[in-house]
Amino acid sequence: MKLVSYNIQYGFGSDGRYDLSRAARIVDGADIIALQEVERHWQRSHFDDQPELLSRLLPDYHWVYGPAFDMDASERRDGRLVNRRRQFGTMVLSKLPIVWSRLHVLPMHRTLRPLNTRNAALECMIRTPVGPVRVLSLHLAHIAAEERLEQIDYLLAEHRRAPSDSGPWSGIDDEPSRNWTSGEAEPENPLAAIWMGDFNMEPGSAEYRRIVGSTPYHRGAAYLDGFVDAAVVAIEPADDFHTHEKIIDGRLAKRRLDHCFVGGMFAGRVRSVASDIGEVASDHFPVRVDIDLETPLGLGGR
Repeated sequence: MKLVSYNIQYGFGSDGRYDLSRAARIVDGADIIALQEVERHWQRSHFDDQPELLSRLLPDYHWVYGPAFDMDASERRDGRLVNRRRQFGTMVLSKLPIVWSRLHVLPMHRTLRPLNTRNAALECMIRTPVGPVRVLSLHLAHIAAEERLEQIDYLLAEHRRAPSDSGPWSGIDDEPSRNWTSGEAEPENPLAAIWMGDFNMEPGSAEYRRIVGSTPYHRGAAYLDGFVDAAVVAIEPADDFHTHEKIIDGRLAKRRLDHCFVGGMFAGRVRSVASDIGEVASDHFPVRVDIDLETPLGLGGR
């Protein structure tokens, strides 16, 4: 299956032009898409409802949107109140149905300067041919490593308790007349997970090591309840690549801030990882991951 993660910078390209359709064209065709910096009803993006627009541009996908923060953007038209919310968050689109989703609002440090904004991780459970998988589209803090470490610790704790936690409900409905479950079995909440997004960290950083561990003698070590960097364990090794370019201290910095981390059980299933270097539809480059989520476990996976 083909996965892609893309921080679309609310449709603004590195050329300064706003065009949401460019980002949609880039991700179209992937099986699972994780987007960051998707917004609703901001003046800078013509008050567009971007999740709705993206759903029209990508009509063959199931989708869920999760706002990291939500502000009033209501107005009065012809004497009538039009309720509207200004939102900023992440999105997941999938060719397979998204069975359930939930939003994790991440810890935040209040700043005096510069501007700091709330971050979130959108978790979506998708039943793939290899089994149920929790896919997260996330965006971590951009200012300090300490804040990112707290956010990662929160997400790791949520991840490791998944087998004993529940999805939307658990148990047997003892009031079937109220039809709480719509006749469905209890939804899975599996340990198997894939994290994709803008982590605002580079390989080798403290935050990166918090996710994959410090294993200098076993670079591709995989724990059942842990994660590995898809780019490190890919069967087809990737050339050095980056996902973001910025002038820092007068020099062009090429950094890999966007990542895909896969659960340990998928460590032997990643085929390739790459980025579309030079793409101008955002200030980030999309990350593409080809991973075997089709071969049943025990017949080619770990």
